[in-house]
Amino acid sequence: MDFIMRIPYEDRALSSLCVMELIQGCINKKELKTIKEFLKTNISNILHPDDKIFEKAILLLERFSLSDGLRTIDALIAASALIKDAALATANYKHFKNIPALNILKFEPLRIIKTAQ
Repeated sequence: MDFIMRIPYEDRALSSLCVMELIQGCINKKELKTIKEFLKTNISNILHPDDKIFEKAILLLERFSLSDGLRTIDALIAASALIKDAALATANYKHFKNIPALNILKFEPLRIIKTAQ
């Protein structure tokens, strides 16, 4: 939350692809509800890929899929940031690090350790 709170609310955008990844990662309805509430409260804009983003993503895949392991969804997310002239916040730095002109904000995800009780 500290990372997100440093970004002005009006500048907080998320690719619809990231939203779908978050939803797909939910293990139950409670987590889904938490994700939806978090997005509603903390994200001001959801970016949907358009033709320009898809075209840029194809170019990125051609250039970086073999050398850097860039995958389709990550290419679309990177293309969205490039086309919208936005920074890309990611903990998955290795797939994006060699993309020129991509402004990357690297962060470490919070690790939650569950203990046996």
